[in-house]
Amino acid sequence: MVAAGIGVELIRAYLLTFLLSLSCTGCAVVAVADAAVTVVATTVKVGATVVETTVDVAAAGVKAVAGSSDEKK
Repeated sequence: MVAAGIGVELIRAYLLTFLLSLSCTGCAVVAVADAAVTVVATTVKVGATVVETTVDVAAAGVKAVAGSSDEKK
């Protein structure tokens, strides 16, 4: 009976170590995924800013060529 008790404790220790290692790996996966999402979100934000600036410059160029303004006379 004593030998069986030691075997159960050993299996329990291995199982606990295995589950702990899975949770740490999952934590690392979440951290990497979070970093990837942050990079993509930042890239999209920068891209949107560039497009917005390009549209503003193009609109200003059209107004300059057409001679129109937003002010009412």
